[in-house]
Amino acid sequence: MAWSPQRAVLAACTMAFFATMVGRLVISPVVPAIAAEFAVSNSVIGLALSGMWLAYALAQFPSGLIGDRVGERAVILIAVVGTAVASLLLAVSPVFALFCLFTIALGGAAGLHYSVATTLLSKTFENTGTAIGIHSAGAPLAGVVAPVAAAYTGALFGWRYAVAIGALAAVPTAFFVLSGIPRTDPQHPEKSIRSRVQFDILRELLTRPPIAGAVAASVLAAFVWQGTASFLPTFLVEQRGYSETTAGVVFSAYFLVQGAGQPGIGWLSDRTSRNAAMAVCLCCGVAGYTLFVLGPGIWSVAAATVLVGIAMSWGSAILPKVLDHMSAQEEGLGFGLVRTTYMVIGASGSVGTGLLADLFGWAVAFLALAGILGVVLVGLAVTAAHGEWRRTEN
Repeated sequence: MAWSPQRAVLAACTMAFFATMVGRLVISPVVPAIAAEFAVSNSVIGLALSGMWLAYALAQFPSGLIGDRVGERAVILIAVVGTAVASLLLAVSPVFALFCLFTIALGGAAGLHYSVATTLLSKTFENTGTAIGIHSAGAPLAGVVAPVAAAYTGALFGWRYAVAIGALAAVPTAFFVLSGIPRTDPQHPEKSIRSRVQFDILRELLTRPPIAGAVAASVLAAFVWQGTASFLPTFLVEQRGYSETTAGVVFSAYFLVQGAGQPGIGWLSDRTSRNAAMAVCLCCGVAGYTLFVLGPGIWSVAAATVLVGIAMSWGSAILPKVLDHMSAQEEGLGFGLVRTTYMVIGASGSVGTGLLADLFGWAVAFLALAGILGVVLVGLAVTAAHGEWRRTEN
């Protein structure tokens, strides 16, 4: 296929998502070294990382408003440059208090990207599901590369060099954003951000039936995603009895499948319907998590990894559905609001899954994840029974 300005925009947005995710993922593999240098516990560092992910979620809503005021390219560039700066500051942090501050700043900067990039792609492409799927693949691909690169670099040169990989990924990406994304006109340059944040408008958006249903499904699916991202390697070690190395390979494979699954599910949602593509994800998830717990041998784990990777590509089906039910004028405000809403609530997946594992064991915890996706699947079936299953919702 010939290169075009539209594909340049898609490539730049995808690279930006990759770079901002790398900045966040390179910290976890070197947590023990960070804890040793600053003489703090892993739980205290975990609190800083929780602050980073919370800041990332909270940044989704204002990012859309800022994009409407100054244009999408400017916000994407701020996110990438902010990621580079925060990564460098993390690498030179002299005390742990500053390390925590810069970790939270990293999450906030990275969080500015996704909502505005998605609304930009919805304006640029007719097949929004495919475009969003390709764009979303940037994150799981970072999940394949970043942990391995950080662990290797940290072992050779120390954790500060490992954390600085975030800047190494972000700096060249900033130049690609400048060249690949044309200057974008703001949607509402004349309106102040404060004037647009009105409770009645926000409530109407979130309670609009198709959007409300998508948000509810996204909250539950995000809960499952968070629990998987936090504890899949631990589950494989403690429940299935695999080595940490094998668990790490499976975890990377999960991200790899998710990276391939995002464009595929997005394409399917464009060709059939958003609901049909979501149903595929949910069925794969119910089967995959059940197979993780009950399936015998390594081949069952391999099959479960593929199924769960496809399942956690759900965003490529449900996020285009949210945009389908918003006007162009609402997307900057509304999409960021939706992202912040389901991500903040869904972030409890780490705590919830860990608590279930502590109380009842890992088998129950992962079967509960299958059950949650099963609940969403039932809700989707009820929606279909009420006549909302359509071949296309564009």
